[in-house]
Amino acid sequence: MTIRPTAIKVEREKRVMTVTWEDGHVSAYPFSLLRAGCPCASCRGGHENMGPEPDPQVFEMHTSLPAGPQLEIADVYQTGAYGLTIAWGDYHDDGIYNWHYLRALCPCDECRAGR
Repeated sequence: MTIRPTAIKVEREKRVMTVTWEDGHVSAYPFSLLRAGCPCASCRGGHENMGPEPDPQVFEMHTSLPAGPQLEIADVYQTGAYGLTIAWGDYHDDGIYNWHYLRALCPCDECRAGR
């Protein structure tokens, strides 16, 4: 059973997207982590690298991404009943962050320890 969000808030000034999940957990995603963890085939290096979990390297590499439009969220919209799409300032919007993947991308200590 997939846990779904009950609220999604994009804080552009803080550069954080906060998701409240139906089990009460709150995930705060830096924009850089969301971009580094983009689940599209192009960002993941091809369809053969697609999987239900984020690449563990994104949790370290996201802090070294250069500032710019690629790290600015232009829009966030729900994609079907299973996820959301982020439209970035550089017009990249190919990744669908399904609920399982988005929860697995949570950077909090509790979630990271459970991986």
